[in-house]
Amino acid sequence: MKASKVAYKPVGMVLGALSGALAGAVFKQVWKVIGHDEDAPDATDEERGWREIIIAAAVQGAIFAAVKAAVDRSGATTVRRLTGTWPG
Repeated sequence: MKASKVAYKPVGMVLGALSGALAGAVFKQVWKVIGHDEDAPDATDEERGWREIIIAAAVQGAIFAAVKAAVDRSGATTVRRLTGTWPG
């Protein structure tokens, strides 16, 4: 394993945690707008229908994936600017 990959591991872990927190906050705001409700439904919410639960899960997954990709790409680009090597 290349040294740049090993050195980037802790950075990647921190960025992963930050991207998860950011994605959660973005999803809450998006759900307030599209779901017209303060909280998104859980899969075990008895009062919520299948459609609403599946839509909430799909939107949450899409937001998480997009935020994670953006944060990971930004981190790798920054490492390349600072070190001259791509961490991947």
